[in-house]
Amino acid sequence: MPLPVPLVDQLRRVRLVALDVDGVLTDGRLYFQADGVEIKAFHTQDGHGLKLLKRAGLHVAIITGRDSPMVSQRAAALGISHVYQGCEDKLATLRSLCQRLGLELDQTAYCGDDLPDLAAIKRAGVGITVPNAPDYMHKHADWVTEHLGGHGAVREICDTLLDAQGHWGAVVDTYLHGLPSA
Repeated sequence: MPLPVPLVDQLRRVRLVALDVDGVLTDGRLYFQADGVEIKAFHTQDGHGLKLLKRAGLHVAIITGRDSPMVSQRAAALGISHVYQGCEDKLATLRSLCQRLGLELDQTAYCGDDLPDLAAIKRAGVGITVPNAPDYMHKHADWVTEHLGGHGAVREICDTLLDAQGHWGAVVDTYLHGLPSA
């Protein structure tokens, strides 16, 4: 379903994409082994989309309420340096990061799925949630993705953002004609 023109216009201004983890980058379930080690499943297409955003010059951040070595490992594998774990006030973290990057809140997109994300969703330039978020989150977001969290929602955000900013054709051409050599 095409996004409304005002939302596409706002996506053109985005320079920072910030994401919650559980319920957005994962399906929201927590897996623990018998020894207490936590396991998370991440969607590979979401990861590739985040790499494409970075290649297009956008900043990517992870802002999560939990602390997890799996998040650190995934962020490192994707080259994401803005990783904030154990955040109780996600909006304060988003504001602080914007200040460090010289950005305004209206130049951000934030995707979360539950009440700890609500203030950041409401104040970001584009507040996003996923269909598997509680219904009350949907009414506060500018955009509810079609894909579920942990099942391609982040890739949907990345592709839509790249398209809105005019990068999509170059992305496809790169894969049709080869990646530039370093």
